[in-house]
Amino acid sequence: MWLEESRTAPAARQRGAIKCVVWDLDNTLWRGILTERDSIAIDPEVAKIVRTLDDRGILQSIASKNNAQDAMQRLRELGLADYFLYPQINWGPKSDSIKRIAERINIGTDAIAFVDDQAFERDEVAFELREVLCVDTAELGSFLARPELMPRFITDESRMRRAMYLCDSRRNHAEESYEGPKEAFLASLDMIFTIAPAGEADLHRLEELTARTNQLNTTGYVYSYEELDFFRTSGAHELLVAALEDRYGTYGKIGLVLIEKAAHAWTVKLMLMSCRVMSRGVGMVLLNHVMKKARDAGVRLLAEMIPNERNRMMYVTYKFAGFVEREKNGSVEVLENGLEAIPAPPAYVQVRTPS
Repeated sequence: MWLEESRTAPAARQRGAIKCVVWDLDNTLWRGILTERDSIAIDPEVAKIVRTLDDRGILQSIASKNNAQDAMQRLRELGLADYFLYPQINWGPKSDSIKRIAERINIGTDAIAFVDDQAFERDEVAFELREVLCVDTAELGSFLARPELMPRFITDESRMRRAMYLCDSRRNHAEESYEGPKEAFLASLDMIFTIAPAGEADLHRLEELTARTNQLNTTGYVYSYEELDFFRTSGAHELLVAALEDRYGTYGKIGLVLIEKAAHAWTVKLMLMSCRVMSRGVGMVLLNHVMKKARDAGVRLLAEMIPNERNRMMYVTYKFAGFVEREKNGSVEVLENGLEAIPAPPAYVQVRTPS
C-alpha cells in the first residue's frame, strides 16, 4: 500500500522534535549574576522566546547553579516562574539536573535542548548526555526557527500542555502523600477513559502524537494529517482516538490505534499512548477494547510490532495481553491474539465508547 511504502524506522530519521527546553539562568535567561547581587533583568527577546515556546506546546525547565529560593523568588518577580516545570536549581552538575528533569517529565534526553552561555557547562552536558541539543546564547537570535522547535500544527493540546503537566504535578504530589494501596489512589482520581472514532478535528493532534510519542509506540510510524484523514475515511481502516480525564482535569487526547481491516483478519498497524498516562494503570484499556471489537466481529486479530530499546513497554503490553509471534518481515514482527480471554477494564476507571 502506498501509504506504507514511505514509512521509515525511527533510527533512520533526523533528530526528532524537541519537547523541553532547559534554561540556565545567569546571563542566559536573564542578564546578570544573581549571587553577585547584579541588577537582574530579562531581555525582552528572551521573554518572547519563552512565551513562543510555550504557545507551541514545548515545555521548559531550569538547570542553574544558584540558590534555589533566591532564584525562584526572582523568577516570580519577573513573571516567568510558572513557565518552568520541575526547575533544578542547585550546585551539582547540570547533566544530573537535566536527567532529573527528563525523568520527572517522562521524556528521553534526546528530546531536550539545553541553553547556557558558558561553554564549560554546555561541554559537560554534551559529554555526559550526547543526545541533548546544546545551544549557546549567541544562537538565540535564530533559535525559534530551528526545525526541531517548529511543530507543523499548534493544537489545543499544544497550548494546554504546560497546564496539563502542572495538573500531573499536583496528581503526583497527591499520590506521594497518599497513604494506602495504589489501586485505592487510582480509584480516588475518578478517571474517565474515552475511546471514539477519530474526527477531522482530531487529526492535527493525532499527527502530533505519532511524531512525538516514541516510548509507548508499537511501530514508530509517523503519519501526516493527509494520511490520517485517508485512514479516517477509508472503509478498509478504523482510526480510534483515546482521551483521559480525572478530577484534576483533562490529560487531552492521549492515544490512538490504527486498524487495517480485511475480511477475515484485522491488523493493528499502529498503537500508541502518551507517556503521561504510563503510571495511571490504563495502558491495557485501549488494546482490550480493540480485542473485544475483533472478537465481536468474528475476525482474527494481528498486530505489527517493531521492537526497539525505547518501546519495550509496548512490546511487554502485547505479550501480557496474550499476543504471540506469527511471522517476521524484516524489522516488523507480526503478532496474533487468540481472543480467548479479554480482561474487563480496571474497576478504578470508567470507559466510555461513543460511536
